[in-house]
Amino acid sequence: MGKIVLNLAMSLDGYIARKNGAYDWIVGQDDTKLDTAGQLDFNRFLDEMDIIVMGKNSYVQGLAVEYAGRNIVVVANDADFEVMAGHVVYSGDEIIEKMLAEKANGKNIYLFGGGLTIDAFMKADVIDEFIIGYIPTILGEGIPLFYEGNPEIPLHLNEVYISDGTIIGCYSRR
Repeated sequence: MGKIVLNLAMSLDGYIARKNGAYDWIVGQDDTKLDTAGQLDFNRFLDEMDIIVMGKNSYVQGLAVEYAGRNIVVVANDADFEVMAGHVVYSGDEIIEKMLAEKANGKNIYLFGGGLTIDAFMKADVIDEFIIGYIPTILGEGIPLFYEGNPEIPLHLNEVYISDGTIIGCYSRR
């Protein structure tokens, strides 16, 4: 059995992007004095993931380019939305069912974002692990990580890392 893993950064006040979708604020504090000896190995994490799921807005911003050569699934409700060769598009209505089938087949799914895509997975209560990087910034407004109406999900903190002022918490379901 595979797993669905949410891995992303958020501001201390719970936003994953500015209102316009920009993520230029996702930076450290230029001070590594408190860094932990161990660090999250993002490349190893990526190597363990079979599928990357991202919403249409993230895809349009060019974020898929960072994952060239990887299996990318885009969530878009536009029937005519076009993606690069090798990438797949599913509607918001079918994405959960498709990814649960992939998980049942042993695939690990990296839930990249954005907000509405994450919200669909949250409301379906299918995320197995949460890796959240708390960026040392308060945005004041933006696209929230979690919308209202989600189920309660008790979590267990498995690991924590500090890197350049960013606290990375790795959680699994209790």
